[in-house]
Amino acid sequence: MADDEILRSNPTGDDAVYDEQIRPKRLDEFPGQQAIKDKLNIAIQAAKQRSEPLDHLLMSGPPGLGKTTLARIIAQEMGVDIKSTSGPVVERQADLSAILTSLEEFDVLFIDEIHRLNNAVEETLYSAMEDFEVDIMLGKGPTARSLKIGLKPFTLIGATTRAGLLTAPLRARFGDVCRFEFYSPAELRAIVLRSARIFNVPIDSDGALEIASRSRGTARVANRLLRRVRDYAQVKSDGAITRELADAALKLLRIDDLGLDDMDKAIIRTVIDKFNGGPVGISSLAVAIGEESQTLEEVHEPFLIQLGFIKRTPQGRVATPLAYKHFGLQAPPSEDQPPLF
Repeated sequence: MADDEILRSNPTGDDAVYDEQIRPKRLDEFPGQQAIKDKLNIAIQAAKQRSEPLDHLLMSGPPGLGKTTLARIIAQEMGVDIKSTSGPVVERQADLSAILTSLEEFDVLFIDEIHRLNNAVEETLYSAMEDFEVDIMLGKGPTARSLKIGLKPFTLIGATTRAGLLTAPLRARFGDVCRFEFYSPAELRAIVLRSARIFNVPIDSDGALEIASRSRGTARVANRLLRRVRDYAQVKSDGAITRELADAALKLLRIDDLGLDDMDKAIIRTVIDKFNGGPVGISSLAVAIGEESQTLEEVHEPFLIQLGFIKRTPQGRVATPLAYKHFGLQAPPSEDQPPLF
């Protein structure tokens, strides 16, 4: 597989163009995640003063919180280029070696879904990250020999939605771990207002907050909902987004006041109605809903757990009393607190 085929190409389509235009380019433009920004600001300044590459970074957290965007910003702040790929795409050691040897001094290599690297490719990263060199096998069979090739100092930024799946040796080679948190409604409102300004969409603060409060704590969702509400405002009104108009548009999209969509509701109601509130294994739940278990774990579960609607136990997923209350149902008695007679 050629080097340019492995490196992720720029996305295409209207949504991709929209996302590219609203991505912040500087660290001070990046909304939220203040703790991460503060330590990165210090690390970047120190690395530039010493004329050294930035330490390797691991970014973990649910999708849509800005890991890719922040990786690009880091490269921009360091004044270097960034090359991007993803774990499933890099299938062979030779593929990774080709990318690593193409990096210039202090460049950033961004690997999305780094937890999905296969073992052979991951082992190639060990010496690259620590000693800035890679081993390349020449020949086959008894005559095969290993050749070490030096690399220019670089920074690896790995992104993962499932940090627990990273092997201990790989995790230990990162200089720092940045754990992304869900955004608050106020932070998401700022994101919505900024995106609206870029695309000249009239919107008031209450309208932005209405979108923000239903965005699942996720910046990508907030921007996606803004696009859909913008369409609704253009067709049904004068194009200006108010709280009332945003509420009407989001109800049309079947997104409730907490940001739950049809799939979120299906997950909770399936646990309650078909499995008596749980516990139920993720595989059984995925089959009952007709969705991939990985999608449930990475896209829907983090938000449902944050809301306190679902909890993970050694036996499986369990619906909480808050989930029952949200749907107007009576929760069964807790096993820890049996009913009084």
